[in-house]
Amino acid sequence: MLTTTGAKKKIGGLTALLAVTLSLTACGSNNSSGDSKELTKVSQVTNWFAEPEHGGQYAALSKGFYKEAGLDMTIQSGGPGISSTQIVAGGKAEFGMGQADEILLARQNGIPLVAIAATFQKNPQGIMFHKGQYKDITELNGNKIFVGSGVVFWEYLKKAYSLDKVTEMKYTGSLANFVADPTAATQIYVTSEPFSMQQEGVDVDYFLNYDLGYKQYGNILYTTEDYMKKHPDVVKAYVQASIKGWDYYKTNSEEINKVMQEKNPDLKLEAMAFGAKAQEPLVYGGDAEANGVGYMSKDIWSGLQDQLIDMGLLKKAEPIDDVFTNEFLPGK
Repeated sequence: MLTTTGAKKKIGGLTALLAVTLSLTACGSNNSSGDSKELTKVSQVTNWFAEPEHGGQYAALSKGFYKEAGLDMTIQSGGPGISSTQIVAGGKAEFGMGQADEILLARQNGIPLVAIAATFQKNPQGIMFHKGQYKDITELNGNKIFVGSGVVFWEYLKKAYSLDKVTEMKYTGSLANFVADPTAATQIYVTSEPFSMQQEGVDVDYFLNYDLGYKQYGNILYTTEDYMKKHPDVVKAYVQASIKGWDYYKTNSEEINKVMQEKNPDLKLEAMAFGAKAQEPLVYGGDAEANGVGYMSKDIWSGLQDQLIDMGLLKKAEPIDDVFTNEFLPGK
């Protein structure tokens, strides 16, 4: 049997417990910056297996920058036969990564993608050849090049430099045939294949497609028009956390390379170190020096669109402001 004093203590204890519970509930519902904040689940699909070209994305994930921005982030690796544009268009990922020309071509094909940051100011795609073999790309005429079918930059180079006497060989990813033929050339990423050749003791050099006039951004971060309009806060959080990751990767690539190697154990740390160093001027140079990583220029986008129209790959120009935006970048 409870005494009056005991009953008061029990009721008082229940009242205090209820007050604390209500207080914590209110705190959880109103606190937008505390640990109790519910994270928004999103995913991004890259354009290949984890490698230095994705360093900023993995830095943002492993250092908690996405989480700090309110995002529960998943990174899906790209790879052979994986179309990031189709994955994003189909709603299986909110964000994707690809080349600038892919964005323009996708839009023409009814996939309304929008570029929201360019992680590479200069695209790392190029043409590699044996050192001393060529001083000018026009000298490729009469020789072989290993190149993928319908590769857009090669279509541009053929037309711009009258490369009508080059024998096109199917690019398979293997460099064995290139190594065996001292006059051959091959498509590459300047952040990757030159290292493989260095390891084999093969001296090479390369032309960067951007410097040859095919000026397109590389590893564009993008989403759909619909998602951008419906979730601008999420897009902004994603872009700014990604840029923070790229800023971190610049001076901490060795740390993040180890994280990426767990996802892609076939890629050695030595190769990653080479890639991180080779891509530095492509990511952090150019307009990024003054405007920060991710910045995009209207002139570059317009110029690329004109080139694709000239090649007959685009039927008509569209307002370039619909294709890209800098509004989500830090400081914007």
